[in-house]
Amino acid sequence: MILSAAAVYSLYTAAQIRTLRQLQTETVNRNRVDSLLLLRIQNDLNALGLAMRDMLDAGEPYPLSTWESQLKRTRTDLEDAIARESRFAPRSRTADQSRYLSASMSQLDDALNRIFQLARSDEKEARTLIRLSLQARQEALSTAVSRLLVQNNESEQEASVETERIYARVERNLYVFLGAMLVVIAGTSAYLLQYNRRLLNQVTALAERRSELTQQLISMQESTFRSISRELHDEFGQILTAVGAMLQRAHRRADGADTELRAELREIHEVVQSTLEKVRTLSQALHPVMLDEVGLESALDTYLPLFERRNGIAISFEKSGVGRRRVNGEIAVHVYRVLQETLNNVARHAGCSQAIVRLQQSPAQLVLEVEDHGIGFKGRKDGGMGLVSMRERAEILHGNIEFLEARNGGALVRLTVPLSSEEVHAAIGN
Repeated sequence: MILSAAAVYSLYTAAQIRTLRQLQTETVNRNRVDSLLLLRIQNDLNALGLAMRDMLDAGEPYPLSTWESQLKRTRTDLEDAIARESRFAPRSRTADQSRYLSASMSQLDDALNRIFQLARSDEKEARTLIRLSLQARQEALSTAVSRLLVQNNESEQEASVETERIYARVERNLYVFLGAMLVVIAGTSAYLLQYNRRLLNQVTALAERRSELTQQLISMQESTFRSISRELHDEFGQILTAVGAMLQRAHRRADGADTELRAELREIHEVVQSTLEKVRTLSQALHPVMLDEVGLESALDTYLPLFERRNGIAISFEKSGVGRRRVNGEIAVHVYRVLQETLNNVARHAGCSQAIVRLQQSPAQLVLEVEDHGIGFKGRKDGGMGLVSMRERAEILHGNIEFLEARNGGALVRLTVPLSSEEVHAAIGN
């Protein structure tokens, strides 16, 4: 509807502008040029009249022949002006008016020629001819030019009135068009706003449900990891520890036995001890018990050297303000998981051998930064679900996580967690 209305109005406006342009080009501008040429003719005729007055002045000591060169220049300019004026004559001028102007000029020119020919033999008769014939012809031609000027002015006034009418029609139609467009746009906008609001509400509800589901999955995952970690640490760890102790007692009792039995007992004990270490490592990876026992700082002190040995990446650990308040519980778990995921991304994607971990704590907040000088985020193909998980963990803590470009190149991950927020404490049960 808007496009159709705009097309119709544009066609109508284009037609009005075309009419206005034609009116201005063929009437107004043509009349103005013609009026300027008529004024030029009028000035030449006035100059001719002044010259004739001087020629008839009895006190002039000069003969009439001395005026011939001056009048010749005036005649030449007058003829040129009339010739030009005939090309720009408005359409309202009749053929009789054009013929009369041309004929009057020819008669004036003939009269001037006769006067100067007569002046060579009889100046007195020539002066009489000027008074009786030339002045009358000059006045008649001047009167005709004045009528044409008046006619041009009237035509120009009519064109101006018509131009005002066209402008008024275009302006009125513009207001009508704008009013109609405002009504259509207002109605369309109201419909689109309602439609978009419904879509936005649906998207928001889906996003909230997705976020809730993700957070529930993370919480269930942590709960599952914690349960499995405790089972591994408490049950399997104790069983393997008991088996190891039993093997040690058997080894001591077998001191007098053969060498092969003792070697087999020693080998079994080593396998049990190795399995116990693996179970403890797996338990630590699933849920570090140190987070609950000694807090985040000590858990990081233990985890970072292990990560260095496993991945061959040198970690520089910088601490600021830590120790004022021990961070444990759910806050410590989520911060620890963000650090784990970030360092795993460094090992898989960064392509560097060094990383910096900064832990800054104040009464109001906890800030964790992991910086590397590798290829940065632009050079990494995909962040995978790890980045999504880190964002969700930050949202659980009502904090903020940023994925930035490091100052000297590489990537910088910054997690900011409020520590004094009652909302956070309520969310995590502290």
